[in-house]
Amino acid sequence: MNKHIEELIKRYPVLACSAESIYKAYEIMAQSFACGGKLLIAGNGGSAADADHIVGELMKQFQQNRALDKELTDHLTKINNARGAILAKSLQKGLPAIALHNHPSLNTAFANDVDSRLCYAQQVLGYGVKQDVLWAISTSGKSENIIYAAITAKALGMQVVGLTGKDGGELKQYVDVSILADGVSTHEIQELHVPVYHCLCRMLEHRFFA
Repeated sequence: MNKHIEELIKRYPVLACSAESIYKAYEIMAQSFACGGKLLIAGNGGSAADADHIVGELMKQFQQNRALDKELTDHLTKINNARGAILAKSLQKGLPAIALHNHPSLNTAFANDVDSRLCYAQQVLGYGVKQDVLWAISTSGKSENIIYAAITAKALGMQVVGLTGKDGGELKQYVDVSILADGVSTHEIQELHVPVYHCLCRMLEHRFFA
């Protein structure tokens, strides 16, 4: 796994100071997936787009083949031979990940009825169990809805990975590991977030599907 991080640092030397945090984040997520947990990802704006991107890399093939095992293939074809064969050939194993902004009816209802700052926290409460991980993305580390979600996750016994910038803001108080991207402006930090989460997705895929 260090090979993936070494490749990342070679291409983005500015991330060298984050190498240890990246590896710790990987260990937290890998342990969760190994125990049947899932990843809840929260971000705003560009970070919400990053959450979608991460889900796309984890829930389907990224770089490794993710063919179904024979047992599941047999079950599919037993239910319906022709359709089961299509499913067995086409489906890819995934690592369960949910981007929390993709629930507009729930989020707008909760924002209207209760408090818009707590929409992500409500979803963490509804989805989260102890073996899950919250991946909290905030370039400033000051996003209130992300902070409330992190506090809720910790109260449930979940581990929290922070992907931030600058000094990590208030969010760093509520995370198990904080990956800090060294950038001055939001767009500079976000430009570094992409290779960080690509590296983590590669590491996780290698762990479970290589």
